[in-house]
Amino acid sequence: MKITVIGAQKSGMAAALLAKKIGNDVFMTESGSIEAFKDNIRILANAGIGYEFGGNTNKGLINAGLIITSPGVPPSAKIIRNAEARNIPIISELEFAFRHLNNPIIAITGTNGKTTTTALTSHILNNSGRKAVAAGNIGTPLSSLVGNISDDTIIVAEVSSYQLDRADTFRPDVAMILNISPDHLSYHGSMDEYISAKWKITSKQSDKNLLILNGDDKAIPGGHQRIAEQQADNQQTIKYATDARMALFSASPVDWGIYIEGDKDDNKIIISDKQQKEELMSLSELSLPGIHNAYNSMAAALAARAFEITNEDIRDSLMSFAGVEHRLEFVRTIDGVDYINDSKATNVNATWYALRSYKKPIIWLAGGRSDSNDYSFLRSAVEANVKSIVAIGEEADNIFNHFCLSKRCHKANTLEDAVMHAKDEAEAGEIVLFTPSCKSFDMFMNFEHRGNAFKEIVNSIG
Repeated sequence: MKITVIGAQKSGMAAALLAKKIGNDVFMTESGSIEAFKDNIRILANAGIGYEFGGNTNKGLINAGLIITSPGVPPSAKIIRNAEARNIPIISELEFAFRHLNNPIIAITGTNGKTTTTALTSHILNNSGRKAVAAGNIGTPLSSLVGNISDDTIIVAEVSSYQLDRADTFRPDVAMILNISPDHLSYHGSMDEYISAKWKITSKQSDKNLLILNGDDKAIPGGHQRIAEQQADNQQTIKYATDARMALFSASPVDWGIYIEGDKDDNKIIISDKQQKEELMSLSELSLPGIHNAYNSMAAALAARAFEITNEDIRDSLMSFAGVEHRLEFVRTIDGVDYINDSKATNVNATWYALRSYKKPIIWLAGGRSDSNDYSFLRSAVEANVKSIVAIGEEADNIFNHFCLSKRCHKANTLEDAVMHAKDEAEAGEIVLFTPSCKSFDMFMNFEHRGNAFKEIVNSIG
């Protein structure tokens, strides 16, 4: 079969190499320039894969039996529309890899917390003696795992709405939706389409599979009820439904799942299976700060329980987990001031959790490229926790104008200028928190590039 892969980034390359490895005629098409992909071109040439760079022509559509599209290639892209017009099947790299894997899979999606929960779940499993690998959007495409891990290795996959949107048969043993808030709407077109893409994580699950949902997130279908929406047609078609068993994580008691119980000074994490309740641990024993990390930890615990990991192993793992890079990552203490890198906070929802994670006064560094950000969502967190704000990037004016009447605000031309201004303003016992609330693409290649730049600046301070 001729398979055309759209996009020569990490997942696209992994899909192309796998497709070639299993005997297909493969063609790669990439809109980016040849200069930006010199190393990838050498790999493609050595593998005998045809390619084009600098634009997506119809060359890859001629006689193609399948299209594999990379995350982020929008449905409106001309090559996608042309492929659809020719009735060529289009799938994501996630779907393609799934068709060639025999491993147990835990799949994790949500607007925020995916990377932390993926790493945390993998940590629990490995720490408890099971073989597990974190993959997907966390850095390792699933296609690169095919043939390279044993079938008993549990794949813990961070999956995005982009990947799920083009997944037709994907059926994880355990699926997880952490939360849903407006994000990537320019790709999906509407909030309803975004939710529908997320819900595809469970659409092919059976009653032998488990679906883990945030019981407190009203945007998640089924979080409060088994069926969230029925279309008003003659057949009463169920729009959001699942055949999977369901477990909830919540800050309030649930019949089946995990929740927080007790007062603010003595909160316990309780596991419930309707017939029995077990205390897992105290909330204060979690290694990661913030209520959002309590949610992430509870979700990871439920996934681990599905693989018969003991409460003791889960508790020990939740106490020892060190976190992930660029997500509330402690960088350094300078003159009694803690510097925290939260570059992965690319939307206001992630920043809300970050601002709520600390009791110390915060000098908040924010800004970048907006995705229709509504900063009013942050007002209560800013009023309660933020001492002052330093804004950068394309959103600097909007952030400044939104908060300048209630908080001391400053605009900086560069990230380095922002850090140095924060250093001059911060006092011992306070926090400089870089949680941008925006995409990175106005000034950086991605959030990792941005986070590394922040750390380099902080670590260069004498």
